[in-house]
Amino acid sequence: MKLLVGLGNPGEKYSSTRHNIGFMVVERLAERFGLMLKKKSHQGLFTQGRVAGESVALLLPQTFMNLSGASVGSAVKSLGCAPGDLVVVHDDIDLPFGSLRIKFGGGHGGQNGIRHIKDVLGTGDFVRLKIGIGRPVEGGDVSRHVLSAFCAQERQHLARVIDEAVEAVEAIVASGLNPAMNQYNGKSLLD
Repeated sequence: MKLLVGLGNPGEKYSSTRHNIGFMVVERLAERFGLMLKKKSHQGLFTQGRVAGESVALLLPQTFMNLSGASVGSAVKSLGCAPGDLVVVHDDIDLPFGSLRIKFGGGHGGQNGIRHIKDVLGTGDFVRLKIGIGRPVEGGDVSRHVLSAFCAQERQHLARVIDEAVEAVEAIVASGLNPAMNQYNGKSLLD
């Protein structure tokens, strides 16, 4: 079973911010496959079902981004998932808006949700789907940038970015890591 996790912050205040794009993708994935992310479990919103014909669990940690590992660690332990069966969908300021990158393992890249998950699991050996949100304008505050809403120009493309990210998660589940990486890494969604 794969555990598919979207990172973000709980509450209406954060719902449309760049930092919550992981939530947006997993919510859309759940919608596409008729799954309801309503059960409160593992300090998050949780459900189990099938995606691309495979058994999966979906999780939106409600611990706030910086403590995501508490929720993810609980689900990994309860479900008996190997770290390699964990797929975490999150924002990445080092990628331009409209780009995706699938990666296995590595560092946290300054993403505090990933940092906490690594700390709790004791390993970084899990799959990440990074969704580019771009950097703030030069001299701009990174925290303010990630916690702000997408600008009007980005909102014009946001639905497409989310849909492509959902398809990337489906590809990881259905085809495996390497085929999904070959299909999605380096592809600009805004061309």
